[in-house]
Amino acid sequence: MSSGAHSRHGVVASADGAATQAGAHVLALGGNAVDAALATSAAMSVVAPHLCGMGGDLFALVHVNGEVHALDAAGRAPSGSNAAHLRAEGHQEMPFHGDIRTVTVPGAVAGWLELHERFGTLPLATIFAPAIRLAEEGFAASPLLVGSLQLMPPAFKSNFAELSRQATVAGSPVQRVGVARTLRAIASSGSRAFYGGEFGEGLLRMGNGHFTAADLESANAEWVAPLRINAFGHGIWSIPAPSQGYLFLAALGVVETLDLPDDPDDPQWAHLLVEATTAVSHDRSAVLHDRADLTTLIPSLISRATMVDPSLASVRPAPLADGDTTYMCTVDRNGMGVSLINSNASGFGSLLVEPSTGINLHNRGLGFSLQEGHPAELAPGRKPPHTLCPSIITRQDGSLFSVLGTMGGDAQPQILLQIITRMLRNDQSRFPWETVDAGRFALRGPRTGFDTWTSAVPPVVTIEGHAPDAWASGLADRGHAVERRRRFDSGFGHAHAIVIRDDGTMAGGADSRTIVGTCAGL
Repeated sequence: MSSGAHSRHGVVASADGAATQAGAHVLALGGNAVDAALATSAAMSVVAPHLCGMGGDLFALVHVNGEVHALDAAGRAPSGSNAAHLRAEGHQEMPFHGDIRTVTVPGAVAGWLELHERFGTLPLATIFAPAIRLAEEGFAASPLLVGSLQLMPPAFKSNFAELSRQATVAGSPVQRVGVARTLRAIASSGSRAFYGGEFGEGLLRMGNGHFTAADLESANAEWVAPLRINAFGHGIWSIPAPSQGYLFLAALGVVETLDLPDDPDDPQWAHLLVEATTAVSHDRSAVLHDRADLTTLIPSLISRATMVDPSLASVRPAPLADGDTTYMCTVDRNGMGVSLINSNASGFGSLLVEPSTGINLHNRGLGFSLQEGHPAELAPGRKPPHTLCPSIITRQDGSLFSVLGTMGGDAQPQILLQIITRMLRNDQSRFPWETVDAGRFALRGPRTGFDTWTSAVPPVVTIEGHAPDAWASGLADRGHAVERRRRFDSGFGHAHAIVIRDDGTMAGGADSRTIVGTCAGL
């Protein structure tokens, strides 16, 4: 079962118990929710390189004093990026693994520092101390880390030799001294210690001209206007472009107009949510790019409710589930909440590692298009379309109701749609660990978890083994291609949520699909 917690003094949820403990430790020291989120994220960068790290990107939402603030820490394509060169080599889409050209300037560290500068209260050395201790003294390898290393393509295993030598079985001790050294440097000297230091110098050597020193020096995180819709009597928030957060917001707007059953076990419930997803999402690849005005797009997507057939499946393409990312959330005793997501994109990312620090590099550039003239075409300085979409829910008076999010590649909006609908429409918010653990559907495409938008192959509705029995037959009867999967499958995301009840009590839940994820309260 999922890990749940109650508290009036603060709650932390993440995909690894050691990271949750790091965040809770910082809360206990008097830190706020941002301090705790930074401690949790730094620890995740140590213990979960198969999910996230300093070589990836980050998005965050912060609720404080009745306002929601959105941070975009997605990295930009470096100076050497050239779509024409890739097309000339015969590429029709961005290389997936083993190609530095799919690595954008990592934005996570810039995001950490921006969050700390605006909202942090404790020194970075104090916040990073638990993560540094884990990296220097060692942590127990999780089953997912060990399994991910074993499944790695043989051609790239030498890049992860240090990890592979240590993480041989679940529970084996793992040290990451290069990561500890980097965290110490950032805590003492800030951005220049990362982008202009040991890691940055190594990245320049790896790129061999693809990156410039100016590319790394200009790495930054931006405070942007969050996206919001009102649905089911609440305000629901996410990140603007290049995030795909607009998809679950628009889908919620569609669902609110439909005749949704009161019981989520009813296959009609699942059918309508699938159809709402496909209605708003089928043209994502054509409309999502780093300059997209999603505020004006969302109302037109909600109007697609007329496309939903209550009895039959559509034939529009839809997103699928996959990808490796990690989500975490924190709430402190004063009601500040943080919804933070950090990602390598796919698994260990590009499967390239900066050798002096041992920090692996994401492959977020896979979101770019190589189609000439496409609004998301690869070019220097551009940000790729992102799957990452953290969420916050507020009450009508602006007070915080929930912080929540998930990993899951292109399926993140589908997962959030199901969780939020259960919470707000079906009144399942009191015990968020049960809502997070409930069986899910996810639309799955043919290959990578990031290719559905360009694939001509219709998606399959995959259903978790512990989802309602009636879903499979009921969806098939409505014309969906259906495939049953195992119980608590990581392919259906790792979601966490914290809810602030009317009496001020905080209740949180971490996803059982993480295996080692926990939720802790003070």
